[in-house]
Order: sequence, then structure tokens, then C-alpha cells
Amino acid sequence: MTTLSAQRVTIVGGGMGGLASALVLRRQGAQVTLFEHAPAFGEVGAGIQLGPNATRILREWGLLDEVIARGFRPENLVLKDAVTGHVLTKQSLGADFVARYGAPYLVIHRSDLHAILLEAAEREGVELLVDSHVESIVDDGGEVLVTLAGGREHRSDAVLAADGLASLTRDAIVGDGPVASGYVAYRGTLPETGGHGADVVAWLGPHCHFVQYPLRRGEMLNMVAVFRSPAFLRGEAEWGGVDELDAAYAECSPEVQQAVQHLWRDRRWPMYDREPTENWGEGRVSLIGDAAHPMLQYLAQGACQAFEDADALDLYAARTPGDWPTTFSALAAARQPRTARVQRTARVWGEIWHVDGVGRVLRNELLEHRDLTDYRYLDWLYGRSRDDAGAPALGDEAVRHEQRHQEAAR
Repeated sequence: MTTLSAQRVTIVGGGMGGLASALVLRRQGAQVTLFEHAPAFGEVGAGIQLGPNATRILREWGLLDEVIARGFRPENLVLKDAVTGHVLTKQSLGADFVARYGAPYLVIHRSDLHAILLEAAEREGVELLVDSHVESIVDDGGEVLVTLAGGREHRSDAVLAADGLASLTRDAIVGDGPVASGYVAYRGTLPETGGHGADVVAWLGPHCHFVQYPLRRGEMLNMVAVFRSPAFLRGEAEWGGVDELDAAYAECSPEVQQAVQHLWRDRRWPMYDREPTENWGEGRVSLIGDAAHPMLQYLAQGACQAFEDADALDLYAARTPGDWPTTFSALAAARQPRTARVQRTARVWGEIWHVDGVGRVLRNELLEHRDLTDYRYLDWLYGRSRDDAGAPALGDEAVRHEQRHQEAAR
């Protein structure tokens, strides 16, 4: 079997997408060097949701059991009206869901998931370098020259830019910039005392929403508040400050208003994405993950789509080992239509969550009358597999894995 053992690959960025890409290429034998600009590896934030399109891949990489052990398996996804507190609809995440999509729905702390990927990359022998700021990438046709701050140079056969939403590599390749949504997120965690339950719950309100779910085997409660900033609408340079936080939830139920008081108020996450692009790079250089398709968080698909990218990279690199222009061209052709759809759908879903007035009445009416066994709006997202690329389809192995998990839990 042909491998990548003679190939040198550089990864720019040590987030989820960068580590996942480094892992799959190293396992094929490539000499992988990963540059992270921060002084240490790590993820800032709190919880992250992983749909079965991601957990199927984590199982293929041999990491799912560890993710389950460090994370939490919610029982339902629940949508509520943030003003009245009434349940609008829910999606069971039990045996039928797992059998349909071949893997469970999980939630996990970002730092825990990042640590699992980092530890796996270290075990495989990826060269991991921090405090390394990449200033330029030049493809001369035969190899790629990466220049770092201070003038240090590094040569390789291919470069993957996984440097996220604010990707400097994308700025050079595409020439666009991040798009402000006008919404901002505040996060927080609390010790779980048993009052929340085992569900992922989202309260949908006028120009705001609030999400809660357990983390770390149910020992911690994760919270996220997202609201539209009046300062952004006024065109102010600074927007989404803590002065706007409480006012954004003034019309919401007492349960939501009380929970908002426990958020971290010393930091915030203004929400940006970029327009979908078909230009992921050229020759021996490619964007991947959030650098290629940064998206708003409403579908909880940022990391999931980065894992799908790495999974596809694994496939195409094995098909054309060492022919990086062909590999990267196939990667973009296969992935761009899907990631663009997720980006656009995330924007629409955010609009649906945040409607007011008649729009809110109609949304609630549709959700309240939804058939709880109707998967039509989930299949396109969670049912994605590598069948069209000639890889194994979802099969009985996923169901057997789930049965083993349930037996162990009993």
C-alpha cells in the first residue's frame, strides 16, 4: 500500500480542525509539523455539541469512547419559548436516533475535546510547535515555503491552513473578511445540582436565545446566551457589552432571567462568519475547517464540519498520495457544496430562532405541531456519509457499538 511516508505536511493552526487534519495525515505516514501561534495549546469557551455526523468519524479514529467518557450523552434536544417557558418541540436522542444515524449525539467541554485530539496527535508523532506565528506561505510549484515571525523558514510538500475565522491565509487567498451578525454570545458554567435534567434545552426568544446542557458526566451545567446588540444596529464600533445583556432578556421567563445572572460577564464572543467561497486554495496550499467555512453556531456544526473535512482529506490523500494539487482540488470539490449549505442554513436557523411578533407565533405553531418522529430536517445534516466517495456506508457496526455502550451502562 502506498503511504505518505516521504511527504512533509505543514498545518497552520492548532484548533480542532488543525489537530484532526494532522492526526489523519500522520497516521498515513506523513511527516506533519503543526504551527500554533498561541503560547500554549488549548481551547477557550465551554461546551460544544457533537452531532452523529461527527461522532461517527470520532469512532473511526478510535476516539469516541474517550469522548463519551469525558463528555455527556443528552437524552433529548428540547426547544422552548423563552417568553412563556412552554415546550415547543423535542427530539429524542435515544436508540432510534442512534440506529438511524449510526452514532450518538454528545456534548463535551471544548477543552476536553481539544485535549483528546492533542493527545492523539502527540501519540502519533505529530511535531507540535507553539508560539509560532506564520507570516507568509509561498508555493513555488515544487514545495511550499512557510516563513514565521522572526524570519525562520520551513519547507514542506503541502500546507493546510486551519487558522480559523480570522485566517490570514484566507485573507491572502480569497481576499474577503469576517461578516458581523450583530449577535453576541456570553457563556458560563455552574456545578450541576440535578435540577436541569439530562437534555440540551434551547429557549427561543425575541432577538435572543438561551441554551443549557450538562457537561463532564453531568457534573457541570453549561450555559450560552446569544442576543442582538442594539449598539451594533446603531453602527457603534463597540457592541455587545455587558450593559446590553440583561436588557436583552427582559421579556423572557423568570427561569431564563435568573440563569442569565450566572454567565461570565468579563468576556464575550461577538458572532461572525464569512460568505461561502469555492476558492479553498490552489496547488499545494489549501484552507480547511473554519478557515474555509466559518459558520454561525446555530446548527452546532463548526467542529463537526472540520472533522468531516479531515475525514475527506484522509480519503483523498490516500487515493492520490503525494499529488497534493489533485488531493486538495478533490477535497474542495467534495466538501464546498455541503459546507456552504451548512453556513447558509445556520444563518436562516438563527433568524427562525430570533423572530418576534407574528413570526414568533407562526414558528411556535409549526414547532408545536411537529411530528416527533419526523426526521426530514435532520437527515441531510446527520445522515451524511462517505458512501458517495466509495467508502463504507453506515452499517450494523454502529448499532452494535451502541448496544455495547448500553449494556456497559447497565
